[in-house]
Amino acid sequence: MEEKTLKKYEAIFILDIRKVDDEGAAISGEIAALIQKWGGEMVQSASLGRRQFAYEIKKRKGGIYWNYVFTAEPDKIKELQEHFRLDERVLRNMIINFDRPEGESGALALPDQAEESEE
Repeated sequence: MEEKTLKKYEAIFILDIRKVDDEGAAISGEIAALIQKWGGEMVQSASLGRRQFAYEIKKRKGGIYWNYVFTAEPDKIKELQEHFRLDERVLRNMIINFDRPEGESGALALPDQAEESEE
């Protein structure tokens, strides 16, 4: 039997403020459940809050950002992107390889975390 290799990934999801009631907690749970269903593991998930866009995305001026770090099989990443590409609650998503040394936070650190790391 072929052993499945899990790789570590980081994902950023931008959610539509008008289509999400609970600041994205429900869709965050859906993402975690889907990853676990496919044999992966959610390492970290954090809401980065509401942010204004530099330019409109799908006629929206702002969105709710979520940052995830998870492990999954490489062939499931495309499925995850396609699954949420069709979801009207998601304006954009990006999934990249997580190749930071242990102990470093994700790409979009929370404002209070960024201040602590500068000191």
